[in-house]
Amino acid sequence: MVMQGKKTGGRVAGMPNKITIELRKTLKGIIAAELDALPATFEQLQPKERLELMIKLLPFAMPKVDSIGGSYDAGWRSLDDEG
Repeated sequence: MVMQGKKTGGRVAGMPNKITIELRKTLKGIIAAELDALPATFEQLQPKERLELMIKLLPFAMPKVDSIGGSYDAGWRSLDDEG
């Protein structure tokens, strides 16, 4: 017999899995430790490697600027075009 439309057990909707919570906590700890060690690691790199790392990390520190699309002269009239 298949029950349709009724939730009969399990976790509450929207509640993350226990494994997800534990994994996120572990990953946050690893990332925090790596961020603390980053300046020392950065100093050990060759100039080319430093530049490559900075280029890779830059999008996380500064947002990218998108160009604005559209036509800039559509519907505009010059002040000389009276009438």
